[in-house]
Amino acid sequence: MIRIHCGMILITSTLFLCLLASVSSFVTFQSNVGAQRHKQSAFLGCSFRKNKKSALSFSSLKMMETVECDVAIVGGGPAGCTCALYTSRADLKTVILDKNPNVGALAITSHIANYPGVDKAMTGQELLDQMRQQAIDYGTDYRRAQVFMIDVEEGDGEKFSKTVYTPDATIKARALVLATGAMGRSSAPFPGEEDYLGQGVSYCATCDGAFYRDSEVAVFGVSAEAMEEALFLTKFASTVHWITPTSPWADDDVHMKDLLARDNVKHWTKTKFISVEGDPSGVTGVKVRQLGKDEEEVIQVEGVFIYSLGGGSKPITDFIQSKVQFNEDGGVTVNEDMEASVKGVYAIGDIRNTPYKQVVVAASDGCVAAMSIDKYLKGRKSIKVDWIHK
Repeated sequence: MIRIHCGMILITSTLFLCLLASVSSFVTFQSNVGAQRHKQSAFLGCSFRKNKKSALSFSSLKMMETVECDVAIVGGGPAGCTCALYTSRADLKTVILDKNPNVGALAITSHIANYPGVDKAMTGQELLDQMRQQAIDYGTDYRRAQVFMIDVEEGDGEKFSKTVYTPDATIKARALVLATGAMGRSSAPFPGEEDYLGQGVSYCATCDGAFYRDSEVAVFGVSAEAMEEALFLTKFASTVHWITPTSPWADDDVHMKDLLARDNVKHWTKTKFISVEGDPSGVTGVKVRQLGKDEEEVIQVEGVFIYSLGGGSKPITDFIQSKVQFNEDGGVTVNEDMEASVKGVYAIGDIRNTPYKQVVVAASDGCVAAMSIDKYLKGRKSIKVDWIHK
């Protein structure tokens, strides 16, 4: 039998490739992302592995929602929310796609003392919540979603030439804004991680969790994102092995309480993650070593979800692949209007890998991009300001 992991199903060449690949055990595609090469047994989020227990038929796969908008923004941090505020005020239909509002650089900042006009006791999460709500109040369509991939064509501002793929919807936009920040993992992958990417290794439980129904899975990571993703997996997996290198956060942490309250969660605290184990059919387990023990052991699982922080300074650009140009340092190349190498695509905030990683700078980027987008989509020759003198 063949297990098919699909983040999206489209009646296009994508589905053709998925059907074609189901004839064989799996198809391997190579993509060069920046300077690092990642081997993926997947295309558009679809991966193929043999499953001894069950299979998912194509008849059970549903068509995803298609949303058309003027501006699609990938990332819900201060850059993305500011951009959305301005584009929404300009009567441009705007959609924000945000993987998790609780794990970005601003969200995890305990106090904000250098953002103009805010109380020094305000937390980063509180400031971000206000930014997001302000954009929503002006009409922004905010969605929690993991973006797998984008397709971009040179546009004239008239047609929907930018496409964003998520597990639940395909977003078609006239302009696209990349605002995913620079908290990407910069550490080396674990042994076996790249080998089994798409064959049991995943970074998105929301995308792939349903394919592990009644199976045992492992989740590595101590962040709020890791706990939320592990909690999601409890709806499908028979056992979720939660592996943390240290003790989790405070005992009163709501994410940890919710997770450990589930009967199908086994917590491996103070446990070193060593490698991903597998065979030609895919992942078969993860090798770990608990603190105070000399011997290593293998936890038998069919899937492993890795949420390692690993430094948190690399621009998050995996989903972009090579659709736009990058600087040597990995940041997206932009001009003074925040426009990338493809007409109608913009990059703002820390994804540019600017050395000035400040909230006020990210917000400024969002403003510049939004006003540039308004000019581009409405065919203006000059920028229209967003204030009224009385």
